[in-house]
Amino acid sequence: MSDAKMPQSHEETRVNIIATGWRADPLANWLMTELYRPNAETDFFEDLCKKLDAEGMELSRAFCGLLSLHPLYVSRNLIWRRGQEAEVILRGHGAMTSEFYLKSPIFLIHQGAERIRQRLDLDDDLLEFDVWRDLKQEGATDYVALPMRFSTGEVNVISFTTTRPGGFENAEIARLQDIMPLITVRFELMNAYGATGSLLSIYLGEAAARRVLTGTIQRAEGEAIRAAIFLCDLRGFTRLSDRLEGHQIIATLDDYFDCMIEPVKAMGGEVLKFMGDGMLAIFPMDERTAWLACHSALAAAQEGIANLAELNVRRGQEGKPSLKVGIGLHAGDVIFGNIGSADRLDFTVIGRAVNEVSRVETLTRTLDRPVLMTESFARLAAQGAKLESLGFHALPGVSQPSEIFSPA
Repeated sequence: MSDAKMPQSHEETRVNIIATGWRADPLANWLMTELYRPNAETDFFEDLCKKLDAEGMELSRAFCGLLSLHPLYVSRNLIWRRGQEAEVILRGHGAMTSEFYLKSPIFLIHQGAERIRQRLDLDDDLLEFDVWRDLKQEGATDYVALPMRFSTGEVNVISFTTTRPGGFENAEIARLQDIMPLITVRFELMNAYGATGSLLSIYLGEAAARRVLTGTIQRAEGEAIRAAIFLCDLRGFTRLSDRLEGHQIIATLDDYFDCMIEPVKAMGGEVLKFMGDGMLAIFPMDERTAWLACHSALAAAQEGIANLAELNVRRGQEGKPSLKVGIGLHAGDVIFGNIGSADRLDFTVIGRAVNEVSRVETLTRTLDRPVLMTESFARLAAQGAKLESLGFHALPGVSQPSEIFSPA
């Protein structure tokens, strides 16, 4: 059976970091002083394993399981093998209820075990978990897993295996436990920074997240930029939502936004915000890239329409009503920055161009066209695109009638 207890005493060869000072310990000194990019977890983990291996531990594999604050993934698992680069495996939220997890040493660590150690050079029927039998097949002889307790109370896991005959020495296990607080601090800092960047990107968009992380956080701070503007809105959703349960409304919106968001991101656009069933995105541009930005925004709109058509086929097979969307496209100057109150800010774009694209999007209902664009957008996107003029139309808040175009 595995040893899941803390040792009562350590070997005489133990390097007591507290007594000697961390500068006297090369590994501790490295952990305290070496600088890494804030999100360079794999680089740090790989270097850590190599340094432990250089101390004579003869590691064959190492694992680090970090719980993630992410809407899609419950954890990021780092895996290092001798002679290979460290890799990252993302686990969805369902992983925490899987039989593999519930019957694993990782689960025991999450439940409060202070240490799990298991010799693997035994008969298979003496090895309790599948992961141990798998590691044995790879030639491993010994396994140890230790908790990394973050200051938040969150428990993460790190484990090591060796293929050395006789397994780890007790002094090596003690060494790992001694150095674990410093390893934990490094991973907690990286994990926190990574979570911050990931959540900002998810909720603000990548460009806005970069600006916030680099210090563009002052209220009323903004930058004038030129952009192709993409605004979409779901048709008849108010009536549809009156007939749906709450979870059905969310599922419908998620499916619809998947159709729109993926092509915008794939074409280099930046999704800025959601407004109920509407979505605002931009494709930043300058004089040199204006055609490319507008061409990309138009391509994203057309692919979004195609994606929605495929979704409607599936919805029809399930007896659900079809979804219709209106997309407005415009090119103009906007202010990109922080807007709001002292304690609640939104990083978005404002300006006359945003108001105008909203009017164009609304016109898709009247003209019964899924995609409409202004003359300024059409002029830039015309190269390589077949466009049709729908004549001049009055837009609320715009002094002169505007020529409106649609894909031919």
